[in-house]
Amino acid sequence: MKKLYYGGTILTMVHKGDCPEALIEEEGKICYVGSYEKAKKICGEQGQEIDLKGKTLMPAFIDPHSHFSQVAQSVQMCDLSETESFSQIAESLTEYIEKNHMDATGVVFASGYDHNFLEEEVHPDKKLLDEVSDQIPIYISHASGHMGVANSAMLQLSGVTDDTEDPKGGRFGRYEDGSLNGYVEETPALMKILMPAMARMKGDLMVQMEAAEKLYLKNGITTVQEGAAMGQAMQMLASYGATGRLKLDVVVYILADDYEKTVAQFSEYNGIYKNRVKIGGAKVILDGSPQGKSAWLSMPYEGEESYCGYPTHEDSYVEEVVSNAVKGGYQILAHCNGDAASEQFIRSIEKAYEKQEGAIDADLRPVMIHCQTARKDQMERMANLHIIPSIFVGHTYYWGDIHLKNLGPIRGAAISPVRTALDLHMPYNFHQDAPVTKPNMLHSVWCAVNRRTRRGQSIGQEQCIDVYDALKAITIHGAYEYHEEKQKGTLEAGKLADMVILDRNPMEVPKQQMKDITVLTTIKEGKVVYQV
Repeated sequence: MKKLYYGGTILTMVHKGDCPEALIEEEGKICYVGSYEKAKKICGEQGQEIDLKGKTLMPAFIDPHSHFSQVAQSVQMCDLSETESFSQIAESLTEYIEKNHMDATGVVFASGYDHNFLEEEVHPDKKLLDEVSDQIPIYISHASGHMGVANSAMLQLSGVTDDTEDPKGGRFGRYEDGSLNGYVEETPALMKILMPAMARMKGDLMVQMEAAEKLYLKNGITTVQEGAAMGQAMQMLASYGATGRLKLDVVVYILADDYEKTVAQFSEYNGIYKNRVKIGGAKVILDGSPQGKSAWLSMPYEGEESYCGYPTHEDSYVEEVVSNAVKGGYQILAHCNGDAASEQFIRSIEKAYEKQEGAIDADLRPVMIHCQTARKDQMERMANLHIIPSIFVGHTYYWGDIHLKNLGPIRGAAISPVRTALDLHMPYNFHQDAPVTKPNMLHSVWCAVNRRTRRGQSIGQEQCIDVYDALKAITIHGAYEYHEEKQKGTLEAGKLADMVILDRNPMEVPKQQMKDITVLTTIKEGKVVYQV
């Protein structure tokens, strides 16, 4: 049956000011966009008319980077995002343990604390967590996901001891006497702590996946990313997809070390959707986070004599990973927060093309994830190499105050260089890195057009862009990253009917109110998958 949408604003995102009177959807696709009079004739007597009643219809939002399975797992975790002190962390953990009847056979995972906003302004240690329980393994994850704290029972479960050496690209915190204090930083160290504990996690994964889906759909997102998967996560997503319950599309990026093996095992998902899941390419993590001072910079952090953060991998490893992607013709995503990490990725791309002795492949579309401190000279090279900047623009709000402190006024104000990307005609997009922050695309738009910190400071106003250019970052530019711009991202005949209905027109509301716009309805291929 044809469905005719009319009676409101229709933002096609084809070009600025393109607001037709009507749109027709049939069998999951858009079949007509234009005048209401002609739409009525096309629909005939059998069509269903849907009056928007003054609301706004636009393309559904596309998530260019998050961690779908981690969002699912976070559903059952203890939420520490509102805690403001060590005592509140302890209270939240104790309440969670009692509520869930936890004992030493289980494991407690919590997430969302941020030392930058605690009264103590430092990370807690294992002593605090041991006071909650020295029998139940406990791990609390920092809001950035790049670090956290384990109690003594968790350290014992993982086999990490005072004699354990720091892995390359990560570290274990220690007291002055050299003994472990429970602090864990960056992926190589985190994996040593978390992998042994994952087997103890309890809960229905299918129920958790469904809850994660609802969160994305509530925010108008119909295409999401699994942004750093290993074979186990791919198997979980394939299994969930096979149930027929998956309502949105999931694009999976496999960690580079697991890429070839996982693609061989799940070859039918490689570049093609099966049950709404597809493998998009490989992922490599090159540094940490600027708010945790583990991002790899070219110049020292403010107030530090020589400390610049550190790399996750040696140049030779990154060059091999990138060379394999260029040679194999598959997309590579690189986590780069610091400008030294950005340089490592850019130079690896340059070397890969030099090695190939061929022209730059504009369709390869490598992606720099986060892109927080990339310099203008680097972004000019990125534009020439067709590297997509996927910008975590929410940093301006969530950690802008911290960046001004850690990076100084000049570098701090230049974070999330969206205007630079726009001026260079780059297909930039915005992500929230969920579960690091909630998958709220309209909040990212608000950040891009206002650039205000959590404490209300203005931060780098010269990097602001207008609303329409910000909306492109969450629609057509997201589709471009996934090589899906012919199917998604704008409202045009022949494209999938992935759409959202908003309570207000983002092109007309004051830009300060952008984050207050509500998603009323989310539509995936013509079917309503969320409604207020």
